[in-house]
Amino acid sequence: MKKIKIALIGFGKMGQEVNNLCKESEIFEVVSVSFKNKSEKLDIKSIEKADIAIDFTSKDIVLKNIEAIAKLGKNMVVGTTGWYENLDEVKKIVDKYQIGLIYDPNFSIGANIFIKMAEFSAKLFEKFPEYDVYGLEIHHKAKLDSPSGTALKIASKIKGLNFTSIRAGRNPGFHEVVFDSQADGITLSHQAYNRVGFAKGALVSAEFIKNKKGIYTLEDVLK
Repeated sequence: MKKIKIALIGFGKMGQEVNNLCKESEIFEVVSVSFKNKSEKLDIKSIEKADIAIDFTSKDIVLKNIEAIAKLGKNMVVGTTGWYENLDEVKKIVDKYQIGLIYDPNFSIGANIFIKMAEFSAKLFEKFPEYDVYGLEIHHKAKLDSPSGTALKIASKIKGLNFTSIRAGRNPGFHEVVFDSQADGITLSHQAYNRVGFAKGALVSAEFIKNKKGIYTLEDVLK
């Protein structure tokens, strides 16, 4: 079977995790790595050899990356967060160059199933106003955005939900949604143990987006 050729855009902790999974994979092969050091530029020549580009860089450069890679006609998985206010601009780029692009604030399959569970639960509780809803999220101290993109995604689906955010220690990602009343409470939570789940989700998404055009999210994968 012909392997899917991956261009890694960014080689931080997530890029390295994706690279490690590809080394063990019979489906994926890394043929390009850009930004091994932050001072480097996109390796356009080697990206041309790839089927899919996976971007885990930063919000400061991700839009430039998307446009440059779109010009090459390469489909993309974008795990970088913090740029969603520019989504309309990215949609225009995707349409102009007729590529496929999948983005999500959290590429963990488990986390996205958890979000579906929380959303479904919220609909059940809508008939019972005595229940309040609140959220808690914890990430490692180096995470820049607060609240996280995942927390914002959950909050966008559940009316009245606000998150308390903690940035400390080494936690790769914890999200909790609580429905609480005077009589009882129900707690739903997702705990990432490491970055493997995010990397696996990015590769599942790469396989999904390979021959598609347009904008997608991980919800489309789950469907």
